[in-house]
Amino acid sequence: MTHTSERCTARLAWTRQVLADATLMLTPASTDASFRSYWRTQHDGHSWIVMDSPPALEDPQPWLEIGARLSAAGLHVPAVRAHDLEQGFLLIEDLGSQLYLPALNDDTVDALYGDAMDALLRMQRDVDAAGMQPYDHAFLQRELEIMPEWFLRRHLSYTPECEEWDVLEMAFTTLLRNALAQPRCFVHRDYHSRNLLITADNNPGIIDFQGALHGPIAYDLASLLRDCYIAWDRARVEAWVETYRLRLQAAGLIVADVDRQRFLRWFDLIGLQRHIKVLGIFCRLCYRDGKQGYLDDLPRVYDYVIEVAGRYPELADFVALLRRCVGGRDLRLPMAA
Repeated sequence: MTHTSERCTARLAWTRQVLADATLMLTPASTDASFRSYWRTQHDGHSWIVMDSPPALEDPQPWLEIGARLSAAGLHVPAVRAHDLEQGFLLIEDLGSQLYLPALNDDTVDALYGDAMDALLRMQRDVDAAGMQPYDHAFLQRELEIMPEWFLRRHLSYTPECEEWDVLEMAFTTLLRNALAQPRCFVHRDYHSRNLLITADNNPGIIDFQGALHGPIAYDLASLLRDCYIAWDRARVEAWVETYRLRLQAAGLIVADVDRQRFLRWFDLIGLQRHIKVLGIFCRLCYRDGKQGYLDDLPRVYDYVIEVAGRYPELADFVALLRRCVGGRDLRLPMAA
């Protein structure tokens, strides 16, 4: 029996034991960019999700701890019925399968993002962030360094020269200073259309929150409004950003002298930090983890980086470097090993 089949057997046996139903079956619900998998089952008229999080690969404890913080603040996260941390199995509430992403269009986006920004404000205002790991200089720096390794070297087969490393370092320093200048709050770190579910009550349902940290206040807003999987025109995004800035001020989360220009810079540059990281992560998911589908979204993320960085003169050399590296390459196509 293979390790995979042993895992399947153990997962099914645990679920049947927890729900006291020897006849139930599991069907695939979804996967994500990690080693976790999700399985749906029906029992006594209710639908449940089994999260399979192999402890050696994906410790399920952070998911439980962060979920408890979010739930205590009134956010809609899956309720937990049972868990076995030693095996890495959790039986959780089924929030459905209606993700934000396929439902977003010009007619629905204002209402859906309105709910998402309501939830985000509550998250930033009400979630207890005491004792959480800081989203600090070292963590942000490590994320940025994923891009040269996996996007430039592995995906583009481009090794920067010494002076080009200086350009990267200067750009990264600009982004790090911006991030560290912002007020700190609870940060989901992946607050976007594939991790938000449309729910009848307390919309949206929020998932994939286990990587949350205590960090820059504009991060999750940039993750939502400059989504790696769907793009909106600049004027619309900046209008949403300004509306949210005013709400943050009214809630006392940013001081009154944080004007539109300053907050937009926070938003732009923390979003740029995220998208530079994602350029590397999507390539790593392809080449290391065999998830080539992430390359389909790479051009959108690259366009974000070029467009936003291009508005800031201090990042002009960084933009020129990336353009030289990419040239006319179709970023969706993998590089041969």
